[in-house]
Amino acid sequence: MQQLKKVLKKAISESGFKKALDQEDAVFVWGEVVGKNISKVTEAKEVDKGTLVIKTESATWRQELHMQKKEIINKINKKIGSIAIKEIRFIWTKTKAVIAQKVLKY
Repeated sequence: MQQLKKVLKKAISESGFKKALDQEDAVFVWGEVVGKNISKVTEAKEVDKGTLVIKTESATWRQELHMQKKEIINKINKKIGSIAIKEIRFIWTKTKAVIAQKVLKY
């Protein structure tokens, strides 16, 4: 079994899939790395060429997390065990709930 594991690791590493797999791991470890409070107001969407895309609940959260970006990148890469994430892009789009609240005010 250990021999098969070694062969698979080598094949994945040599094929270039390891980098892609490590990058995708960033989506799955996001909540663990940033903690419960931040994970409640964010969602890891995808990784594109080393850039992790995070959707935030508000522009305020987007700004706050942007200031912590380098620290978060370092924590994610440490958790993954490789330098898979080079950048984080925080995005905010008005959700249907926010739009509905504004409509109800009028």
